[in-house]
Amino acid sequence: MNKDLPSVTVSRLVGYLRVLTDLEGEGVVYATSERLGGAAQVSAHQVRKDLLLARVTSGTRGRGYTVAILRRELSGTLGLTRRWRVAIVGMGRLGQAIADYPHYKGFNFELVCAFDRDPHKVGKVIGGLPVHPLEQLTSRTTELALDIAFLTVPVSSAQAATDLIVAAGIRGVLNFVPTAISVPENVRVEPVDFLAGLKRLAFYLQPHDEQLAPAS
Repeated sequence: MNKDLPSVTVSRLVGYLRVLTDLEGEGVVYATSERLGGAAQVSAHQVRKDLLLARVTSGTRGRGYTVAILRRELSGTLGLTRRWRVAIVGMGRLGQAIADYPHYKGFNFELVCAFDRDPHKVGKVIGGLPVHPLEQLTSRTTELALDIAFLTVPVSSAQAATDLIVAAGIRGVLNFVPTAISVPENVRVEPVDFLAGLKRLAFYLQPHDEQLAPAS
């Protein structure tokens, strides 16, 4: 696995994997870089460049890539050939909605449990997940071999909860909280910011002349 790949390249590889999974489900055997690029909304040249960076060399001139083989190769590159054990930290409405999302297991992500400080939630099973006290995060991480945390707490609690996650030894955080959090260099944070996405949409959807006008 090449961990030196640029973040934007990794994001595109994830997109190619999604396309390949869909193609394999449709029974497609071969796919050219043009077809992959069209479905992933990038150029064929970019597809070939990204796959070269990822050290994927299974393509055949004129026929393209064998869909099943390329999907397996990208799954290996992206670390999706092992099972990742995931906990949700914060079982408010967002945490509960994430617990109900049905598509984790297809990519070897296993939701194991949740953590919260609300005594009305601790000790219960919500969305199929047992909810443990946040104070037990370290002991439960060791006991349950947790790899990744979904952070879904209120903004005011985000850094404190992150500190507990880091102290527990979890090295991957998917941050759904619309605020920046600080972690050591050996911990990876991936933000999921709905508001940032809405702001980007607003920029692209506004009329061109409004983009040039200064705010009042």
